[in-house]
Amino acid sequence: MSDFELVQSLIKEKAEAEARLNLIPYDGSPEIKENASGRYLYIRKRIAGRLTSTYVDVYSDALYQLLLRNAKESRELKKQIRKLKKRLAELGYEEGELSKDVLINLDLARSNMKSSIYDQAVLEGVATTFPQTEDIIDNGTVNGMTAGDVQKILNLKHAWEFILDEDVLRSDCDHYLLCHIAKLVNEGFYSDGGRIRGVPVTIGGCDYIPPIPIEIDVKDAVKDITLSDSSDIEKAVRLCLYVMKTQVFIDGNKRAAVIFANHYLISHGAGLLIIPEKQVSDFKKLLVKFYEKDDFDAISSFMIEKCWRKIK
Repeated sequence: MSDFELVQSLIKEKAEAEARLNLIPYDGSPEIKENASGRYLYIRKRIAGRLTSTYVDVYSDALYQLLLRNAKESRELKKQIRKLKKRLAELGYEEGELSKDVLINLDLARSNMKSSIYDQAVLEGVATTFPQTEDIIDNGTVNGMTAGDVQKILNLKHAWEFILDEDVLRSDCDHYLLCHIAKLVNEGFYSDGGRIRGVPVTIGGCDYIPPIPIEIDVKDAVKDITLSDSSDIEKAVRLCLYVMKTQVFIDGNKRAAVIFANHYLISHGAGLLIIPEKQVSDFKKLLVKFYEKDDFDAISSFMIEKCWRKIK
């Protein structure tokens, strides 16, 4: 592996560790406080040199053990991140500044992340409401939903946190990044959800049967799209639809495709590409036409008109 490839690998590893750290709902050391009315759990954490204590809930053994596990995982991830930063520095990697346009789009993506995840969940047929999605993103759990649906939403959060890392935004939007995003959205469902599909699949409600993809073809297709003379939004749409129609992975292709396309857009300061809840039905109809009749123009125009959010 060349130094360049190693740096890219370490950057992705650091971003994933930072994304996992952001997923921990309570980051700090648990402490028990007791008064006349009972026992209560708090999280103790030093912020800007000051020791803070944040209330969590009434004491229970199960919650206390969870907070202990969270604290241990947080320490391990922070240690891992420090080691990765040190290794990157040894390789001569220096963080460059993102352009003003990219930073503005990064803020746009972060401020809309919950609604983007909700819309993606609806596209995937996850039985959720926006308040439930918000609760899962904030707290990691919610009542009234299956464990699988909760996991899908957490995976979406993890993948979005990953692509919104500033180091990752400086990375190439290539086949390797796509595979890593697929690995994140398939986490907990497949042992290697980022591996290019090697088995036949069918698509529900559609006669189209995608051929088994070949890795070098996927690499070349992604590269050809990103290096084409098209506009940034046209490239993002093509990247998104290519991954969906090719069915590059065993599952999670729509989720990975949308997030991959957004990495390209955000890193080029060109907005967001999200299929809104109210447009899902029309989008799916056009997607079937694209699969079966290769009707690219109709769905491309629809996505640019109805699904592109940009700073005006």
